[in-house]
Amino acid sequence: MNIYVGNLSRQVTEEDLQQAFEAFGKVESVKIIKDMFSGESRGFGFVEMPAKAEAQAAINGMNGKELKDRVLNVNEARPRSEGRRGGGGRGGGRQGGGRRW
Repeated sequence: MNIYVGNLSRQVTEEDLQQAFEAFGKVESVKIIKDMFSGESRGFGFVEMPAKAEAQAAINGMNGKELKDRVLNVNEARPRSEGRRGGGGRGGGRQGGGRRW
């Protein structure tokens, strides 16, 4: 199950998240989302746990808990919507055709 973790302190590392969630079971992966220009945390990330029961226990156990002076917002991640980054929109190419003089 993919778990969304929000309201992260900028000081929280992927290792910190891994350790916190491993208290509830096996953690497959951890990814903190970072700003593409500054490289700083955007304040949220995702934890992937293969066992649904362990993941649900982690959500229940970590939601509202404090990690590095911030209260976490933890829930099941929702699929990315079509309207965000790369989904939908207009195709490339020229409209019309031929040269204009």
